Amino acid sequence: MVLEKLKEENTVIALIGASNDKQKYGNKIYCDLRSKGYNVVPINPKEKLIEGDKAYASIEGMESLPDIANFVVPPPVAMKITPHISELGIKHLWFQPGSESKELETWLKNTEGIKYLINSCIMVETR
Repeated sequence: MVLEKLKEENTVIALIGASNDKQKYGNKIYCDLRSKGYNVVPINPKEKLIEGDKAYASIEGMESLPDIANFVVPPPVAMKITPHISELGIKHLWFQPGSESKELETWLKNTEGIKYLINSCIMVETR
């Protein structure tokens, strides 16, 4: 399960939709996880740095694949990139509230080997 993976030592979390805009959850989540000591990597194709840390345009740009992909993007973006991320071998997927859709939920339920969370906020779960 995704929560168990989160609790493992040295777990790497890719935050897809990380942002420098302090009003957006992509920033709030990034700062929150980092302040709690999690190894979180910002993913945003439009930014070189997030909060002063190197950002990657995509997961493929990371030095190694993350253990968990956490999505804080609009539902159409999540649906578009989730199959590709799964094909890369990332099997623990976490969709922040507002990033999910019925189409995505159906895809997740029908795809073997995927462990996922939807409608669950990582900031709340890591309190």
